[in-house]
Amino acid sequence: MPARPGPAGAAHGRASRTPRTVRALRRAARGLVVAAVAACLVAVLPATAFAHVKVTADTAVQGGYAALTFRVPNERDDASTTKIEVQLPVDFPLASVSVKPHPGWSYAIEKTTLATPIESHGAKIGEVASKITWTASGEDSGIKPGEYDEFSVSAGPLPETDRLTFKTLQHYSDGEVVRWIQEQSGGDGEQSGGDGEQSGGDGEQSDGDEEPERPAPVLGLTAKGAAVSGPAPAAGSAAVVSAVGSAAVVSESGMDTGVAWAIGLSAASLVICLGCAAALALRWRRTG
Repeated sequence: MPARPGPAGAAHGRASRTPRTVRALRRAARGLVVAAVAACLVAVLPATAFAHVKVTADTAVQGGYAALTFRVPNERDDASTTKIEVQLPVDFPLASVSVKPHPGWSYAIEKTTLATPIESHGAKIGEVASKITWTASGEDSGIKPGEYDEFSVSAGPLPETDRLTFKTLQHYSDGEVVRWIQEQSGGDGEQSGGDGEQSGGDGEQSDGDEEPERPAPVLGLTAKGAAVSGPAPAAGSAAVVSAVGSAAVVSESGMDTGVAWAIGLSAASLVICLGCAAALALRWRRTG
């Protein structure tokens, strides 16, 4: 009858198995941590890429007036935004433009003479605003890394078109200029007027339905007599316009919602992975 292994033999067997178990647990824990970090990066990097300059309005109905808000995020980690240039659509001119004062910033309005005057409230308008430039009074007043700011304008009457494009130049304290001037094809592609500095450049219009790298802020307009729900959002991928009969409802499905979901899912993945890693570590201690 074979002899059973004594306590020393059993201990030796457990000792020989323990290193393999510990190594496996360590590899699993490292894999979970790496997966959690990767999930966070996948969610956060697109969130950074979607930090575009945008324009929104309280309401934007053709023929009416609107309070336009330009939201400008700082995408740099080593420089502040110190100047913003917004080109107003000359092909669809706005007869009246007034700027809300912004603490720490000055502004200047450039005007252009129209080839064909427009009529507003019974008067002929031959000269309209073509560009607004906001300039920070000092670097301390600029938009710092990790921050954003908003600049407001009252404008109207809004023209009879589906959308307005506001090409924008963003100046940084280190001299860099980011040109938010690219337009998507199939939209308001003909709105490329203005001076060469703002309307020119390679790749101004993207191919297909893909969003360009530096899209120009676009505002969707609602037709007269349409029912409007909520504030008028930026047009393009951030706005969905649905018509039922003669009524249209404008709703924002925007990238901000998608970014929030991505960050939430990545945070949940991180918690789950870290929980699994902690459980493996506890088991490792008990095994050891």
